[in-house]
Amino acid sequence: MKREALAWCLAVSAILAVLTSLPFLLAFERQGSDLRFTGSLLAVEDGNSYIAKMRRGAAGDWLFRSPYTAMPQAGAPAFLGYLLLGKLAAGPGTHEQLVALLHLTRVLAIFLVVLATYRFASRFIDEERWRRWATVLAVAGEGLGWMVLAAGRVDWLGSQPLELYSPETFGFLALLTFPHLLLARALLLLGLDAYLESGVRPRAAWLAGTWLTLLVLVQPISVAAAGAALGMHQGLVAVRCVLRKAPPVFAWRRLRPAVIALAVPLLLVVGYAALLRTDPFLQTWAAQNVLRSPHPVYYVLAYGLLLPWAVVGARRAWKGQDLAPLLLIGWVVALPILAYAPTVVQRRLPEGGWVALAVLAALGLGSVRLASATRWRLALGTIGLSLVGSVLLVAGASQAAAMGEAPVFRPAAQVAAFEWLDQNAGANAIVLAAYSTGNALPAWANAQVLVGHGPESAGLAGLLPRVEAFYRASGASTDARALLAEFGVTHVFVGPAERALGFDEAALSAGLYPVYDQGEYAIFLVARSTPAARAMTMDGRLAACGAGEARREC
Repeated sequence: MKREALAWCLAVSAILAVLTSLPFLLAFERQGSDLRFTGSLLAVEDGNSYIAKMRRGAAGDWLFRSPYTAMPQAGAPAFLGYLLLGKLAAGPGTHEQLVALLHLTRVLAIFLVVLATYRFASRFIDEERWRRWATVLAVAGEGLGWMVLAAGRVDWLGSQPLELYSPETFGFLALLTFPHLLLARALLLLGLDAYLESGVRPRAAWLAGTWLTLLVLVQPISVAAAGAALGMHQGLVAVRCVLRKAPPVFAWRRLRPAVIALAVPLLLVVGYAALLRTDPFLQTWAAQNVLRSPHPVYYVLAYGLLLPWAVVGARRAWKGQDLAPLLLIGWVVALPILAYAPTVVQRRLPEGGWVALAVLAALGLGSVRLASATRWRLALGTIGLSLVGSVLLVAGASQAAAMGEAPVFRPAAQVAAFEWLDQNAGANAIVLAAYSTGNALPAWANAQVLVGHGPESAGLAGLLPRVEAFYRASGASTDARALLAEFGVTHVFVGPAERALGFDEAALSAGLYPVYDQGEYAIFLVARSTPAARAMTMDGRLAACGAGEARREC
Protein backbone atom coordinates (compact mmCIF):
# COMPACT_ATOMS: atom_id res chain seq x y z
CA MET A 1 0.00 0.00 0.00
CA LYS A 2 1.36 3.41 -0.97
CA ARG A 3 2.14 5.98 1.69
CA GLU A 4 -0.65 8.35 0.56
CA ALA A 5 -3.20 5.56 0.63
CA LEU A 6 -2.04 4.44 4.07
CA ALA A 7 -2.29 7.99 5.40
CA TRP A 8 -5.81 8.31 4.00
CA CYS A 9 -6.89 5.01 5.60
CA LEU A 10 -5.48 6.03 8.95
CA ALA A 11 -7.22 9.41 8.75
CA VAL A 12 -10.59 7.81 7.92
CA SER A 13 -10.09 5.27 10.71
CA ALA A 14 -9.30 8.01 13.20
CA ILE A 15 -12.41 9.98 12.21
CA LEU A 16 -14.62 6.92 12.54
CA ALA A 17 -13.00 5.95 15.85
CA VAL A 18 -13.66 9.42 17.29
CA LEU A 19 -17.22 9.70 15.97
CA THR A 20 -18.22 6.26 17.26
CA SER A 21 -16.49 6.79 20.61
CA LEU A 22 -18.11 10.14 21.44
CA PRO A 23 -21.42 8.55 22.55
CA PHE A 24 -19.52 6.23 24.88
CA LEU A 25 -17.54 9.11 26.34
CA LEU A 26 -20.84 10.90 26.92
CA ALA A 27 -22.15 7.82 28.71
CA PHE A 28 -19.09 7.65 30.96
CA GLU A 29 -19.60 11.33 31.76
CA ARG A 30 -23.29 10.71 32.50
CA GLN A 31 -22.67 8.06 35.16
CA GLY A 32 -22.22 9.19 38.74
CA SER A 33 -23.00 8.28 42.30
CA ASP A 34 -26.45 7.02 41.33
CA LEU A 35 -25.75 5.37 37.95
CA ARG A 36 -23.19 2.97 36.50
CA PHE A 37 -22.62 2.55 32.76
CA THR A 38 -22.80 -1.01 31.45
CA GLY A 39 -20.35 -0.30 28.64
CA SER A 40 -22.86 -0.75 25.78
CA LEU A 41 -25.27 1.65 24.12
CA LEU A 42 -26.71 -0.73 21.52
CA ALA A 43 -27.35 -4.47 21.91
CA VAL A 44 -26.86 -4.05 25.66
CA GLU A 45 -27.92 -7.60 26.49
CA ASP A 46 -25.15 -9.03 24.30
CA GLY A 47 -22.74 -6.37 25.56
CA ASN A 48 -23.22 -7.55 29.14
CA SER A 49 -22.60 -11.12 28.01
CA TYR A 50 -19.26 -10.20 26.40
CA ILE A 51 -18.16 -8.33 29.52
CA ALA A 52 -19.17 -11.44 31.51
CA LYS A 53 -17.00 -13.61 29.23
CA MET A 54 -14.07 -11.24 29.75
CA ARG A 55 -14.66 -11.44 33.50
CA ARG A 56 -14.46 -15.23 33.27
CA GLY A 57 -11.15 -14.86 31.49
CA ALA A 58 -9.94 -12.52 34.22
CA ALA A 59 -10.92 -15.18 36.78
CA GLY A 60 -8.69 -17.74 35.05
CA ASP A 61 -10.92 -19.51 32.52
CA TRP A 62 -9.39 -20.60 29.18
CA LEU A 63 -12.53 -22.27 27.84
CA PHE A 64 -15.96 -20.74 27.44
CA ARG A 65 -18.50 -21.63 30.09
CA SER A 66 -21.58 -19.47 30.11
CA PRO A 67 -22.50 -17.81 33.43
CA TYR A 68 -26.09 -17.49 32.19
CA THR A 69 -27.10 -21.03 33.06
CA ALA A 70 -26.75 -23.52 35.89
CA MET A 71 -26.51 -26.37 33.39
CA PRO A 72 -23.22 -28.35 33.74
CA GLN A 73 -20.68 -27.40 31.06
CA ALA A 74 -17.46 -29.05 29.94
CA GLY A 75 -16.16 -25.85 28.38
CA ALA A 76 -15.63 -25.02 24.70
CA PRO A 77 -12.90 -23.24 22.68
CA ALA A 78 -15.17 -20.31 21.87
CA PHE A 79 -15.00 -16.55 22.48
CA LEU A 80 -11.25 -16.93 22.94
CA GLY A 81 -10.62 -13.26 22.16
CA TYR A 82 -12.81 -12.10 25.01
CA LEU A 83 -11.35 -14.62 27.44
CA LEU A 84 -7.85 -13.42 26.53
CA LEU A 85 -8.80 -9.76 26.83
CA GLY A 86 -10.15 -10.43 30.29
CA LYS A 87 -6.74 -11.66 31.43
CA LEU A 88 -5.41 -8.11 31.04
CA ALA A 89 -7.68 -6.93 33.89
CA ALA A 90 -6.89 -7.34 37.57
CA GLY A 91 -7.49 -5.72 40.91
CA PRO A 92 -10.15 -3.18 41.92
CA GLY A 93 -12.47 -1.72 39.31
CA THR A 94 -12.54 -4.88 37.22
CA HIS A 95 -15.72 -3.93 35.36
CA GLU A 96 -14.34 -0.53 34.38
CA GLN A 97 -11.12 -2.15 33.18
CA LEU A 98 -13.05 -4.67 31.09
CA VAL A 99 -15.18 -1.96 29.48
CA ALA A 100 -12.06 0.08 28.69
CA LEU A 101 -10.36 -2.97 27.16
CA LEU A 102 -13.44 -3.72 25.08
CA HIS A 103 -13.53 -0.23 23.59
CA LEU A 104 -9.78 0.02 23.10
CA THR A 105 -9.99 -3.20 21.09
CA ARG A 106 -12.98 -1.84 19.19
CA VAL A 107 -11.03 1.28 18.20
CA LEU A 108 -8.00 -0.74 17.09
CA ALA A 109 -10.28 -3.04 15.09
CA ILE A 110 -11.73 -0.01 13.27
CA PHE A 111 -8.26 0.77 11.91
CA LEU A 112 -7.79 -2.85 10.84
CA VAL A 113 -11.15 -3.13 9.06
CA VAL A 114 -10.63 0.13 7.15
CA LEU A 115 -7.19 -1.02 5.97
CA ALA A 116 -8.51 -4.46 5.00
CA THR A 117 -11.47 -2.97 3.13
CA TYR A 118 -9.29 -0.54 1.19
CA ARG A 119 -6.87 -3.30 0.29
CA PHE A 120 -9.73 -5.53 -0.88
CA ALA A 121 -11.25 -2.70 -2.98
CA SER A 122 -7.85 -1.98 -4.52
CA ARG A 123 -7.78 -5.53 -5.86
CA PHE A 124 -10.53 -4.55 -8.34
CA ILE A 125 -10.49 -0.76 -8.69
CA ASP A 126 -7.64 1.12 -10.39
CA GLU A 127 -8.69 4.72 -9.83
CA GLU A 128 -7.85 6.06 -6.38
CA ARG A 129 -10.96 8.16 -5.83
CA TRP A 130 -13.25 5.19 -6.52
CA ARG A 131 -11.23 3.01 -4.17
CA ARG A 132 -11.83 5.57 -1.46
CA TRP A 133 -15.49 5.90 -2.34
CA ALA A 134 -16.00 2.16 -2.11
CA THR A 135 -14.11 1.98 1.21
CA VAL A 136 -16.12 4.75 2.87
CA LEU A 137 -19.38 3.24 1.62
CA ALA A 138 -18.42 -0.27 2.74
CA VAL A 139 -17.28 0.75 6.22
CA ALA A 140 -19.53 3.69 7.12
CA GLY A 141 -22.58 3.31 4.87
CA GLU A 142 -25.90 1.57 5.32
CA GLY A 143 -29.06 0.96 3.31
CA LEU A 144 -32.41 2.70 3.04
CA GLY A 145 -34.09 1.06 6.03
CA TRP A 146 -34.15 4.47 7.71
CA MET A 147 -37.03 5.32 5.38
CA VAL A 148 -39.18 2.81 7.29
CA LEU A 149 -38.34 4.65 10.52
CA ALA A 150 -39.09 8.00 8.90
CA ALA A 151 -42.52 6.65 7.95
CA GLY A 152 -43.14 5.64 11.56
CA ARG A 153 -43.39 1.92 10.73
CA VAL A 154 -40.82 0.56 13.15
CA ASP A 155 -42.24 -2.99 13.17
CA TRP A 156 -43.35 -3.10 9.54
CA LEU A 157 -43.68 -6.66 8.20
CA GLY A 158 -42.97 -8.11 11.63
CA SER A 159 -39.45 -6.76 12.22
CA GLN A 160 -37.27 -3.69 12.32
CA PRO A 161 -34.98 -2.52 9.50
CA LEU A 162 -31.74 -4.49 9.25
CA GLU A 163 -29.78 -1.28 9.81
CA LEU A 164 -30.80 -1.35 13.48
CA TYR A 165 -29.63 -4.82 14.43
CA SER A 166 -27.65 -6.62 11.70
CA PRO A 167 -23.93 -5.74 11.56
CA GLU A 168 -23.41 -8.62 9.12
CA THR A 169 -25.65 -6.95 6.54
CA PHE A 170 -23.67 -3.70 6.58
CA GLY A 171 -20.74 -2.90 8.82
CA PHE A 172 -21.20 0.45 10.53
CA LEU A 173 -23.26 -1.03 13.35
CA ALA A 174 -20.22 -3.11 14.34
CA LEU A 175 -18.23 0.11 14.79
CA LEU A 176 -20.68 1.01 17.56
CA THR A 177 -20.85 -2.40 19.20
CA PHE A 178 -18.34 -5.23 19.42
CA PRO A 179 -14.75 -5.67 18.24
CA HIS A 180 -15.01 -9.33 17.24
CA LEU A 181 -17.44 -8.36 14.47
CA LEU A 182 -14.94 -5.87 13.05
CA LEU A 183 -12.07 -8.32 13.38
CA ALA A 184 -14.10 -11.03 11.62
CA ARG A 185 -14.86 -8.69 8.70
CA ALA A 186 -11.20 -7.72 8.39
CA LEU A 187 -10.01 -11.35 8.47
CA LEU A 188 -12.62 -12.36 5.88
CA LEU A 189 -11.51 -9.64 3.47
CA LEU A 190 -7.81 -10.32 4.03
CA GLY A 191 -8.40 -14.02 3.40
CA LEU A 192 -10.27 -13.41 0.16
CA ASP A 193 -7.68 -10.88 -0.99
CA ALA A 194 -4.85 -13.35 -0.36
CA TYR A 195 -6.78 -16.04 -2.22
CA LEU A 196 -7.04 -13.76 -5.26
CA GLU A 197 -3.37 -12.87 -4.92
CA SER A 198 -2.57 -16.57 -5.27
CA GLY A 199 -3.41 -16.23 -8.96
CA VAL A 200 -0.16 -14.27 -9.25
CA ARG A 201 1.76 -15.65 -6.26
CA PRO A 202 0.71 -19.27 -5.57
CA ARG A 203 2.14 -19.16 -2.05
CA ALA A 204 -0.43 -16.52 -1.10
CA ALA A 205 -2.98 -19.35 -0.86
CA TRP A 206 -1.32 -20.40 2.39
CA LEU A 207 -1.68 -16.86 3.71
CA ALA A 208 -5.35 -16.99 2.75
CA GLY A 209 -5.68 -20.20 4.75
CA THR A 210 -4.06 -18.51 7.76
CA TRP A 211 -6.44 -15.54 7.67
CA LEU A 212 -9.48 -17.77 7.30
CA THR A 213 -8.29 -20.05 10.10
CA LEU A 214 -8.10 -17.02 12.39
CA LEU A 215 -11.57 -16.08 11.16
CA VAL A 216 -12.97 -19.40 12.37
CA LEU A 217 -11.43 -18.82 15.79
CA VAL A 218 -12.93 -15.32 16.01
CA GLN A 219 -16.35 -15.90 14.41
CA PRO A 220 -16.85 -19.45 13.09
CA ILE A 221 -20.12 -18.75 11.27
CA SER A 222 -18.42 -16.16 9.03
CA VAL A 223 -16.45 -18.87 7.24
CA ALA A 224 -19.74 -19.67 5.46
CA ALA A 225 -19.43 -16.35 3.62
CA ALA A 226 -15.83 -17.17 2.67
CA GLY A 227 -16.83 -20.61 1.43
CA ALA A 228 -19.71 -19.19 -0.59
CA ALA A 229 -17.55 -16.49 -2.18
CA LEU A 230 -14.76 -18.94 -3.08
CA GLY A 231 -17.18 -21.62 -4.27
CA MET A 232 -19.11 -19.21 -6.50
CA HIS A 233 -15.85 -17.82 -7.84
CA GLN A 234 -14.67 -21.29 -8.78
CA GLY A 235 -17.99 -21.99 -10.47
CA LEU A 236 -17.91 -18.78 -12.50
CA VAL A 237 -14.29 -19.38 -13.51
CA ALA A 238 -15.31 -22.81 -14.80
CA VAL A 239 -18.27 -21.32 -16.71
CA ARG A 240 -16.06 -18.71 -18.31
CA CYS A 241 -13.54 -21.36 -19.30
CA VAL A 242 -16.31 -23.30 -21.04
CA LEU A 243 -17.76 -20.24 -22.76
CA ARG A 244 -14.40 -19.03 -23.94
CA LYS A 245 -13.19 -22.52 -24.78
CA ALA A 246 -10.18 -22.37 -22.46
CA PRO A 247 -8.36 -25.64 -21.68
CA PRO A 248 -10.03 -27.47 -18.73
CA VAL A 249 -6.67 -27.65 -16.96
CA PHE A 250 -6.87 -23.89 -16.48
CA ALA A 251 -9.91 -24.20 -14.22
CA TRP A 252 -8.28 -27.03 -12.26
CA ARG A 253 -5.24 -24.86 -11.58
CA ARG A 254 -7.50 -22.24 -10.05
CA LEU A 255 -9.08 -24.82 -7.76
CA ARG A 256 -5.87 -25.58 -5.85
CA PRO A 257 -5.65 -22.17 -4.05
CA ALA A 258 -9.27 -22.49 -2.93
CA VAL A 259 -8.62 -25.94 -1.48
CA ILE A 260 -5.54 -24.68 0.37
CA ALA A 261 -7.38 -21.61 1.68
CA LEU A 262 -10.34 -23.57 3.03
CA ALA A 263 -8.73 -26.85 4.15
CA VAL A 264 -7.79 -25.95 7.73
CA PRO A 265 -10.79 -23.65 8.35
CA LEU A 266 -13.17 -26.40 7.26
CA LEU A 267 -11.40 -28.92 9.49
CA LEU A 268 -11.92 -26.56 12.42
CA VAL A 269 -15.57 -26.16 11.49
CA VAL A 270 -15.94 -29.94 11.42
CA GLY A 271 -14.35 -30.03 14.88
CA TYR A 272 -16.82 -27.45 16.18
CA ALA A 273 -19.68 -29.42 14.62
CA ALA A 274 -18.51 -32.59 16.34
CA LEU A 275 -18.30 -30.74 19.65
CA LEU A 276 -21.79 -29.40 19.08
CA ARG A 277 -23.15 -32.91 18.58
CA THR A 278 -21.65 -34.19 21.84
CA ASP A 279 -22.03 -31.27 24.25
CA PRO A 280 -25.57 -30.95 25.70
CA PHE A 281 -25.16 -27.28 26.62
CA LEU A 282 -23.87 -26.31 23.18
CA GLN A 283 -26.77 -28.17 21.60
CA THR A 284 -29.22 -26.22 23.72
CA TRP A 285 -27.44 -22.95 22.99
CA ALA A 286 -27.48 -23.60 19.23
CA ALA A 287 -31.19 -24.47 19.31
CA GLN A 288 -32.01 -21.23 21.12
CA ASN A 289 -29.76 -19.01 18.97
CA VAL A 290 -32.45 -18.26 16.39
CA LEU A 291 -31.49 -15.47 13.97
CA ARG A 292 -33.95 -15.63 11.13
CA SER A 293 -33.74 -13.22 8.22
CA PRO A 294 -36.59 -10.69 7.98
CA HIS A 295 -38.98 -10.25 5.08
CA PRO A 296 -37.11 -9.99 1.74
CA VAL A 297 -38.34 -6.41 1.36
CA TYR A 298 -35.88 -5.42 4.07
CA TYR A 299 -32.97 -6.81 2.04
CA VAL A 300 -34.27 -4.87 -0.98
CA LEU A 301 -34.17 -1.72 1.16
CA ALA A 302 -30.75 -2.68 2.50
CA TYR A 303 -29.09 -3.31 -0.86
CA GLY A 304 -31.37 -1.48 -3.31
CA LEU A 305 -29.38 1.76 -3.14
CA LEU A 306 -26.28 0.06 -4.58
CA LEU A 307 -27.86 -2.68 -6.67
CA PRO A 308 -28.35 -0.72 -9.95
CA TRP A 309 -24.74 0.41 -10.02
CA ALA A 310 -23.57 -3.03 -8.91
CA VAL A 311 -25.37 -4.59 -11.89
CA VAL A 312 -23.51 -2.22 -14.22
CA GLY A 313 -20.25 -3.10 -12.49
CA ALA A 314 -20.98 -6.82 -12.74
CA ARG A 315 -21.58 -6.56 -16.50
CA ARG A 316 -18.27 -4.77 -16.91
CA ALA A 317 -16.48 -7.37 -14.77
CA TRP A 318 -17.96 -10.29 -16.69
CA LYS A 319 -16.89 -8.86 -20.05
CA GLY A 320 -13.32 -8.22 -18.88
CA GLN A 321 -10.38 -10.60 -18.94
CA ASP A 322 -9.55 -10.50 -15.24
CA LEU A 323 -10.86 -13.44 -13.21
CA ALA A 324 -10.71 -11.72 -9.82
CA PRO A 325 -13.95 -9.65 -10.18
CA LEU A 326 -15.87 -12.87 -10.75
CA LEU A 327 -15.56 -13.39 -6.99
CA LEU A 328 -17.58 -10.20 -6.42
CA ILE A 329 -20.28 -11.34 -8.84
CA GLY A 330 -20.49 -14.79 -7.30
CA TRP A 331 -20.57 -13.42 -3.76
CA VAL A 332 -23.44 -11.04 -4.54
CA VAL A 333 -25.39 -13.77 -6.35
CA ALA A 334 -24.96 -15.97 -3.26
CA LEU A 335 -26.35 -13.35 -0.86
CA PRO A 336 -30.05 -14.32 -1.12
CA ILE A 337 -29.09 -17.99 -0.87
CA LEU A 338 -27.13 -17.29 2.30
CA ALA A 339 -29.80 -15.00 3.78
CA TYR A 340 -32.51 -17.65 3.45
CA ALA A 341 -30.51 -20.83 3.89
CA PRO A 342 -32.32 -23.60 5.84
CA THR A 343 -30.68 -22.79 9.19
CA VAL A 344 -31.64 -20.88 12.33
CA VAL A 345 -28.72 -18.45 11.91
CA GLN A 346 -29.74 -17.13 8.48
CA ARG A 347 -29.07 -13.49 9.28
CA ARG A 348 -25.40 -14.15 10.13
CA LEU A 349 -24.55 -15.70 6.76
CA PRO A 350 -24.52 -12.65 4.40
CA GLU A 351 -21.46 -11.36 6.29
CA GLY A 352 -19.36 -9.03 4.11
CA GLY A 353 -21.65 -9.07 1.09
CA TRP A 354 -22.17 -5.31 1.51
CA VAL A 355 -18.47 -4.82 0.74
CA ALA A 356 -18.77 -6.80 -2.52
CA LEU A 357 -21.78 -4.67 -3.50
CA ALA A 358 -19.91 -1.45 -2.73
CA VAL A 359 -16.93 -2.47 -4.86
CA LEU A 360 -19.16 -3.54 -7.76
CA ALA A 361 -21.08 -0.27 -7.46
CA ALA A 362 -17.80 1.66 -7.67
CA LEU A 363 -16.87 -0.28 -10.81
CA GLY A 364 -20.29 0.49 -12.25
CA LEU A 365 -20.38 4.20 -11.44
CA GLY A 366 -16.80 4.61 -12.57
CA SER A 367 -17.56 3.16 -16.00
CA VAL A 368 -21.06 4.45 -16.78
CA ARG A 369 -21.23 6.70 -19.85
CA LEU A 370 -21.88 10.03 -18.18
CA ALA A 371 -19.92 13.21 -17.76
CA SER A 372 -17.32 12.91 -15.01
CA ALA A 373 -18.98 15.66 -12.93
CA THR A 374 -22.37 13.95 -13.25
CA ARG A 375 -20.94 10.60 -12.19
CA TRP A 376 -19.34 12.16 -9.18
CA ARG A 377 -22.54 13.94 -8.15
CA LEU A 378 -24.31 10.60 -8.33
CA ALA A 379 -21.55 9.03 -6.25
CA LEU A 380 -21.78 11.74 -3.58
CA GLY A 381 -25.58 11.46 -3.54
CA THR A 382 -25.32 7.70 -3.03
CA ILE A 383 -22.87 8.18 -0.17
CA GLY A 384 -25.14 10.81 1.38
CA LEU A 385 -28.21 8.59 1.32
CA SER A 386 -26.18 5.67 2.67
CA LEU A 387 -24.83 7.70 5.57
CA VAL A 388 -28.28 8.74 6.82
CA GLY A 389 -28.74 5.42 8.61
CA SER A 390 -25.29 5.67 10.19
CA VAL A 391 -25.95 9.20 11.43
CA LEU A 392 -29.22 8.01 12.97
CA LEU A 393 -27.40 5.19 14.75
CA VAL A 394 -24.87 7.60 16.25
CA ALA A 395 -27.69 9.95 17.24
CA GLY A 396 -29.60 7.09 18.85
CA ALA A 397 -26.52 5.95 20.75
CA SER A 398 -25.88 9.51 21.93
CA GLN A 399 -29.48 9.84 23.08
CA ALA A 400 -29.22 6.57 25.02
CA ALA A 401 -26.05 7.89 26.65
CA ALA A 402 -27.66 11.19 27.62
CA MET A 403 -30.89 9.71 29.01
CA GLY A 404 -29.17 7.64 31.70
CA GLU A 405 -31.79 4.89 31.72
CA ALA A 406 -31.81 1.10 31.90
CA PRO A 407 -30.64 -1.12 30.38
CA VAL A 408 -27.72 1.09 29.25
CA PHE A 409 -27.18 2.21 32.84
CA ARG A 410 -27.65 0.33 36.10
CA PRO A 411 -28.48 1.84 39.48
CA ALA A 412 -25.34 2.19 41.56
CA ALA A 413 -27.11 0.48 44.47
CA GLN A 414 -27.78 -2.57 42.29
CA VAL A 415 -24.15 -2.68 41.15
CA ALA A 416 -23.06 -2.46 44.80
CA ALA A 417 -25.15 -5.57 45.49
CA PHE A 418 -23.56 -7.31 42.49
CA GLU A 419 -20.11 -6.44 43.77
CA TRP A 420 -20.99 -7.71 47.23
CA LEU A 421 -21.88 -11.05 45.64
CA ASP A 422 -18.60 -11.07 43.76
CA GLN A 423 -16.63 -10.57 46.95
CA ASN A 424 -18.64 -12.76 49.32
CA ALA A 425 -20.62 -15.44 47.51
CA GLY A 426 -17.75 -17.54 46.20
CA ALA A 427 -16.83 -18.71 42.72
CA ASN A 428 -19.51 -21.42 42.62
CA ALA A 429 -22.44 -19.17 43.50
CA ILE A 430 -25.66 -19.76 41.57
CA VAL A 431 -27.95 -16.76 41.89
CA LEU A 432 -31.67 -16.62 41.22
CA ALA A 433 -32.77 -13.28 39.79
CA ALA A 434 -35.26 -11.81 37.32
CA TYR A 435 -34.22 -11.94 33.67
CA SER A 436 -33.21 -8.27 33.42
CA THR A 437 -31.17 -8.50 36.62
CA GLY A 438 -29.64 -11.80 35.55
CA ASN A 439 -28.40 -10.31 32.29
CA ALA A 440 -26.28 -7.66 34.05
CA LEU A 441 -25.20 -9.56 37.16
CA PRO A 442 -22.46 -11.78 35.60
CA ALA A 443 -20.82 -8.69 34.12
CA TRP A 444 -20.09 -7.48 37.65
CA ALA A 445 -19.79 -10.72 39.61
CA ASN A 446 -18.26 -14.14 39.04
CA ALA A 447 -21.53 -15.94 39.59
CA GLN A 448 -23.99 -17.96 37.57
CA VAL A 449 -27.63 -17.10 37.03
CA LEU A 450 -30.53 -19.24 35.83
CA VAL A 451 -31.89 -16.76 33.27
CA GLY A 452 -30.38 -13.66 31.70
CA HIS A 453 -29.47 -14.25 28.06
CA GLY A 454 -31.63 -15.52 25.20
CA PRO A 455 -29.35 -18.15 23.63
CA GLU A 456 -27.12 -18.91 26.63
CA SER A 457 -29.76 -19.49 29.33
CA ALA A 458 -30.45 -23.18 28.74
CA GLY A 459 -34.14 -24.04 28.69
CA LEU A 460 -35.10 -20.37 28.92
CA ALA A 461 -38.66 -20.81 27.63
CA GLY A 462 -39.48 -23.27 30.42
CA LEU A 463 -37.38 -21.66 33.14
CA LEU A 464 -38.57 -18.08 32.85
CA PRO A 465 -42.16 -18.79 34.02
CA ARG A 466 -40.77 -20.82 36.92
CA VAL A 467 -38.48 -17.98 37.99
CA GLU A 468 -41.36 -15.52 37.82
CA ALA A 469 -43.58 -17.92 39.80
CA PHE A 470 -40.87 -18.19 42.45
CA TYR A 471 -40.97 -14.45 43.10
CA ARG A 472 -44.76 -14.36 43.09
CA ALA A 473 -44.69 -17.00 45.84
CA SER A 474 -41.72 -15.33 47.59
CA GLY A 475 -40.02 -18.70 47.54
CA ALA A 476 -42.57 -20.21 49.90
CA SER A 477 -44.35 -22.65 47.59
CA THR A 478 -43.40 -26.27 46.94
CA ASP A 479 -42.57 -25.48 43.32
CA ALA A 480 -40.39 -22.56 44.41
CA ARG A 481 -38.37 -24.72 46.78
CA ALA A 482 -38.07 -27.38 44.08
CA LEU A 483 -36.60 -24.80 41.71
CA LEU A 484 -33.88 -23.93 44.23
CA ALA A 485 -33.04 -27.56 44.86
CA GLU A 486 -33.07 -28.60 41.21
CA PHE A 487 -30.47 -26.05 40.15
CA GLY A 488 -28.47 -25.83 43.35
CA VAL A 489 -29.27 -22.15 43.84
CA THR A 490 -27.13 -20.62 46.57
CA HIS A 491 -28.44 -17.03 46.64
CA VAL A 492 -31.68 -15.24 45.77
CA PHE A 493 -31.41 -11.65 44.55
CA VAL A 494 -34.20 -9.18 45.22
CA GLY A 495 -34.53 -5.70 43.76
CA PRO A 496 -37.19 -3.59 42.02
CA ALA A 497 -37.43 -6.03 39.07
CA GLU A 498 -38.03 -8.96 41.43
CA ARG A 499 -40.52 -7.05 43.56
CA ALA A 500 -42.39 -6.12 40.39
CA LEU A 501 -42.93 -9.87 39.92
CA GLY A 502 -44.65 -10.02 43.31
CA PHE A 503 -41.88 -10.75 45.82
CA ASP A 504 -42.88 -9.94 49.40
CA GLU A 505 -40.54 -10.32 52.39
CA ALA A 506 -43.52 -10.84 54.66
CA ALA A 507 -44.25 -14.14 52.92
CA LEU A 508 -40.61 -15.20 52.74
CA SER A 509 -39.78 -18.89 52.71
CA ALA A 510 -38.28 -20.24 55.91
CA GLY A 511 -35.28 -21.54 53.93
CA LEU A 512 -34.06 -18.09 52.86
CA TYR A 513 -31.84 -16.04 55.18
CA PRO A 514 -30.94 -12.38 54.54
CA VAL A 515 -27.23 -11.70 54.11
CA TYR A 516 -27.41 -8.32 52.36
CA ASP A 517 -29.96 -5.53 52.80
CA GLN A 518 -29.27 -2.08 51.42
CA GLY A 519 -32.17 0.11 50.38
CA GLU A 520 -34.19 -1.52 47.60
CA TYR A 521 -31.78 -4.43 47.25
CA ALA A 522 -31.53 -7.59 49.30
CA ILE A 523 -29.74 -10.90 48.90
CA PHE A 524 -30.86 -14.09 50.58
CA LEU A 525 -28.83 -17.18 51.27
CA VAL A 526 -30.41 -20.52 50.48
CA ALA A 527 -29.42 -22.21 53.71
CA ARG A 528 -29.22 -25.93 54.41
CA SER A 529 -31.65 -27.39 56.96
CA THR A 530 -29.28 -27.42 59.91
CA PRO A 531 -29.88 -25.91 63.34
CA ALA A 532 -26.87 -23.64 62.87
CA ALA A 533 -28.23 -22.28 59.59
CA ARG A 534 -31.71 -21.72 60.99
CA ALA A 535 -30.28 -19.86 63.98
CA MET A 536 -28.43 -17.36 61.83
CA THR A 537 -29.89 -13.87 61.25
CA MET A 538 -28.69 -10.57 59.88
CA ASP A 539 -27.54 -9.75 63.42
CA GLY A 540 -25.56 -12.97 63.70
CA ARG A 541 -22.83 -14.76 61.78
CA LEU A 542 -24.88 -15.03 58.58
CA ALA A 543 -23.83 -11.51 57.65
CA ALA A 544 -20.34 -12.92 57.22
CA CYS A 545 -21.37 -15.93 55.10
CA GLY A 546 -18.95 -16.42 52.27
CA ALA A 547 -15.86 -16.64 54.40
CA GLY A 548 -14.50 -18.83 57.13
CA GLU A 549 -16.47 -21.04 59.47
CA ALA A 550 -19.77 -19.24 58.90
CA ARG A 551 -19.75 -20.20 55.19
CA ARG A 552 -19.31 -23.88 55.98
CA GLU A 553 -22.33 -23.80 58.29
CA CYS A 554 -24.58 -22.19 55.64
